[in-house]
Amino acid sequence: MTALTRPARPDSGDTRLRPVPWRRMAGVTWRQHRFALAGAAVLLGALAVWLWIIGTPLHHAYAAAIACHPASSAACQDLVGNFNGINDLLAGATTPGGVFLQLVPVLIGAFAGAPVLARELETGTFRYAWTQGFGRWRWALGKLVLLAVVLAAATGACGVVVSWYYQPYFGSVNQALGLDQISPLVILFSLRGLAFPAWTVAAFVIGALAGMLIRRVVPAIVATLAVYAGLAVAAAGFLREHYLTPVTTSSANVPGTGWIISQWWTKDGRFAFAGSPPMNLINQFCSSPPSGQGKPSQGTFAQCLAQHGYTMWTSYQPASRFWPFQRIEGGWLLALSALLIAATVWLVRRRAA
Repeated sequence: MTALTRPARPDSGDTRLRPVPWRRMAGVTWRQHRFALAGAAVLLGALAVWLWIIGTPLHHAYAAAIACHPASSAACQDLVGNFNGINDLLAGATTPGGVFLQLVPVLIGAFAGAPVLARELETGTFRYAWTQGFGRWRWALGKLVLLAVVLAAATGACGVVVSWYYQPYFGSVNQALGLDQISPLVILFSLRGLAFPAWTVAAFVIGALAGMLIRRVVPAIVATLAVYAGLAVAAAGFLREHYLTPVTTSSANVPGTGWIISQWWTKDGRFAFAGSPPMNLINQFCSSPPSGQGKPSQGTFAQCLAQHGYTMWTSYQPASRFWPFQRIEGGWLLALSALLIAATVWLVRRRAA
């Protein structure tokens, strides 16, 4: 074996060099990826400042509405209307502001995660990195774990600001005063509490694995965006509602902050139909004024049809399960991230120099 054909220093072999300390790898990781980390810090910082600026008048309007007495007065109703009309841009997950917020984890994960390994594999500098006495698997593990911890801490801090912004939308007092309220299990669940750092770390690790497999930065970023989108849709549309068994009730007094999973009707103990009552049934039983009170509104259909043997059932997740859901989602995302890190390190070890 000549000097030209001898492979780069392997992780195991006849050499007996002392391994480079982990703290040296931390310094190298910072120097190589400081611009990506700085970009993530600027994005999260700008997001936090923006939420603080637009959230301050929201909190002031909320405090004024709940402090006003009597609640039925015209002045109090004006305060309630003022609160309900603030910041429609962020009122839901499908609004422009809500869509932008939901893109934050994947943008950080894709543009900070995909280049971690893909850039060195694309340019060939990994051959030099593997000869520096650190070992290829420690080189990969050090980069992934250190960057993931930093991103998790930064997004966790930003998630506190997101939760603070949306706090006025939750609570039983909102329903009594007529304030717009949203289920905390639905509105931007992935950007609050434990879920925000967990989703960011998952996106980051997906990007790193895509970079290791594809070995090109731009295609790895595209793959990260696609995989993350599929995972997010699966979690929000199929998995999240089944984390705990939903509460099922035939009462019409479902909490306003509850997450409605499904509604169906039975008659004489047998399934009749799902969802809203069909118009032909409403016209048949509820078109005439019941008890001289006029034609019933949508909210009285259940009472009207109950007089004819129909019972409405509702399956929902109560708002009190917010933190259990956060722990469940954060747990499986972190477990998935750990598995993807292990797979990435395994691929690095198997790759020939």
